[in-house]
Amino acid sequence: MILEMKVPSPGESITEVEIASWLVEDGDYVEKDQPIAEVDSDKATLELPAEESGIITLKAEEGDAVEVGAVVCLIDMDAAKPEGGSDEASKAAAPVVETPKAEPVAEAPKPSEPATYASGTASPAAQKILDEKGVATTEVSGTGKDGRITKEDALNATPAMGTSTGSRGTERKKMSMLRRKVAQRLVSVKNDTAMLTTFNEVNMQPIFELRKQYKEAFKAKHGVGLGFMSFFTLAVTRALELYPDVNSMIDGDFQVKHDFADISIAVSGPKGLMVPVIRNAENLSFRGVESEVKRLALRARDGQITVDEMTGGTFTITNGGVFGSMLSTPIINPPQSAILGMHNIVERPMAVNGQVVIQPIMYVALSYDHRIIDGKESVGFLVAIKEAIENPIELLMNNNPKKALEL
Repeated sequence: MILEMKVPSPGESITEVEIASWLVEDGDYVEKDQPIAEVDSDKATLELPAEESGIITLKAEEGDAVEVGAVVCLIDMDAAKPEGGSDEASKAAAPVVETPKAEPVAEAPKPSEPATYASGTASPAAQKILDEKGVATTEVSGTGKDGRITKEDALNATPAMGTSTGSRGTERKKMSMLRRKVAQRLVSVKNDTAMLTTFNEVNMQPIFELRKQYKEAFKAKHGVGLGFMSFFTLAVTRALELYPDVNSMIDGDFQVKHDFADISIAVSGPKGLMVPVIRNAENLSFRGVESEVKRLALRARDGQITVDEMTGGTFTITNGGVFGSMLSTPIINPPQSAILGMHNIVERPMAVNGQVVIQPIMYVALSYDHRIIDGKESVGFLVAIKEAIENPIELLMNNNPKKALEL
């Protein structure tokens, strides 16, 4: 019996996927549930498992765009599983029969060809290449008929001393469907929103001191590290409550406000930027945020993230600091109206109580849609984050760090 394997729907509104890569070859025997292909949608990369065991026949090439529901391969379920492993293994185990080698026969020397009018003459295409390289025809030996210089001779010719001989190769590679969709969304945001960015600086010393004091006990009890992301996530949820316009979106002529905080966390995956969502982050503790960040980051890294896990966020946090970025203007993640950019932490001189001291400073940036978020709300929101990070014990831990960290 022949089974037709069709492209399953990766999620709502997705009508087409792209075959990113086949993990098996045409004619291979596959086991049920064995991953046979990676498919790209405009939101995620997913694995396609075999629905049954049998011999597979591929019906689409890598890079092909196929509609959801289209047949991409056939599986012959009646085919017997090859004995002794794969065909390659069988070939490797087969005895090799050596055939006697014939004695080499000396070739008679070829008579030298007399020079003709064509000797050293370049074809038009070859002459153009030689002119671009700055190579004279007298410096090239022609391999064409009667000694004519061919295009290949010109391409292989070595330029004169003083001319650059570095590599000038180029590579043309089709972008994945996910990358193309991200590009379209970014351009759309720039064109369709009144995006503006405001900046501030945050003294990270209080966070450093808390992590130094509690990070070992926190990891020992909860199995996850006490990172910066939990502090910033909880600072964001607090600021969203104070400035609800930042936690809203535009829908036609209406502004839609949310009474919950679904925080999208930008992470770098093998297929590019992924933005999984921490649901109802306003109800999570430090342990809850760190556990979710770790879980989603691992799923994104392993290519297991689903479309549902990356949709529905109300606000985004992106951390370019892990790559060394000092300052940037992050682009809004539509249909959201704002995004917070974190950056690297650098020791800088700072005035503290009338004295100049060296402190670990991070620049933060808030990009927002000025159509529904005014300057007062955007600046106030970023100041609220600064206040929470610089005074976490009072504003994020209710003056009880051990209880907040569940120690």
